[in-house]
Amino acid sequence: MKKRIIPILFILCCGAYFSLASFAFAADDAVKGEALFTDSKAFGGQKACSSCHPDGKGLEKVSAKKELRTPAGTAKTIEEAINSCIVKANKGKALEPKSEQMKNVAAYIKSLGKKLEKSKTKGKPKNKDEDEEDEPSLKPSKC
Repeated sequence: MKKRIIPILFILCCGAYFSLASFAFAADDAVKGEALFTDSKAFGGQKACSSCHPDGKGLEKVSAKKELRTPAGTAKTIEEAINSCIVKANKGKALEPKSEQMKNVAAYIKSLGKKLEKSKTKGKPKNKDEDEEDEPSLKPSKC
């Protein structure tokens, strides 16, 4: 009996460890992405993403949509939309879609939606700007 329990416990512990580790890496990617998002020199352009999207404003619902409005038109993926903003609004150099920088910035933008969901479940009052624009956009009114 004891011989059967030890391997089962080992497998359960390993599974828990790796699931927590992957969660930590995803959170770490979002932290790195936020640093890039607020760095005016990150993509060789003229300003930071946060210049047009302070605190990620307007990007909270991006990961839930299939098409995104950008400065260059419509994008089908978050990566396309990020590059559109980097090139058109920021006058910077586009990122490779599979690069670490792209993964990190995309992870940060996706994390904004999770923050919005958490604030709604905690009963915080809804921001009146949220109702004004149902469709997510990487095309801010500020830039």
